[in-house]
Amino acid sequence: MSSDPRYPIGKFERPETVSPEELRNAIATLAESPGLLRNAVDGLRIAQLSTPYREGGWSVRQVVHHVADSHMNAFIRVRLALTEDWPTIKPYDEKAWSELHDAMAPIEWSLELVESLHARWVMLLSSLKEEQWKRGFVHPEGGRMTLDVATALYAWHSKHHIAHITHLRVKEGW
Repeated sequence: MSSDPRYPIGKFERPETVSPEELRNAIATLAESPGLLRNAVDGLRIAQLSTPYREGGWSVRQVVHHVADSHMNAFIRVRLALTEDWPTIKPYDEKAWSELHDAMAPIEWSLELVESLHARWVMLLSSLKEEQWKRGFVHPEGGRMTLDVATALYAWHSKHHIAHITHLRVKEGW
């Protein structure tokens, strides 16, 4: 664990290779994350959902919506990588997205979206053959990323944002 509130589980360390066991664990994390996210926000009141997880950070509500936004993009990137030859994906401005009007929507909308999205994502990832894991995409800022590394990244990303919420709850005594 990290003492930096921005990275409560530490920063993502991009692996050179992802073992079959690490891949199974990452897929399992993606499968269980929607329930863990829902549990992390269970019972929070409106004022608590509006509380930033750290000074200058997003509110709990924005974190939930960000997970939906980010993981929708990730799912599309996986599908592009499986149907095109190393497509260059389009990045997006996470901060600007977090400030759009729909970032004030009820969190239930994004919780339901994440549940359905992760169900499809896990179904797709679980069907991949060994050679498909080495397909990937090109991020204009981050370079080439294979699907096995992307899966590890988004498993970490799920845990990362759930930890933002759970650590805030502990800190605030909620």
